[in-house]
Amino acid sequence: MIRFLLGVVVGILIFLLFIYFGGGQVVKKVGEGLTETGKRMEHLEEVIKKERDETGKDIKKKILKEEKEVPKKGQ
Repeated sequence: MIRFLLGVVVGILIFLLFIYFGGGQVVKKVGEGLTETGKRMEHLEEVIKKERDETGKDIKKKILKEEKEVPKKGQ
C-alpha cells in the first residue's frame, strides 16, 4: 500500500515538473516528428505493397506457365 501511494506521489511530481519546465513545447516537437515519421512510413508501405503485388503477379504467371508446360511433357 505504501509503495502504491509513493508511486502515485512520484507520478504526480513528475507530471507537475514536466508541465512546469515547458512540457507543451516538448509534446509539440515530438508530435511534429511523429507526423513526419508517419508520412514516411505511409510512403514505404505503398512501395512495399506495390512490390508485393508485382511479385505476386510474376509468381502467378510462372505457375500458370509451368502448368501449361507440364501436360506437353507428359504426352
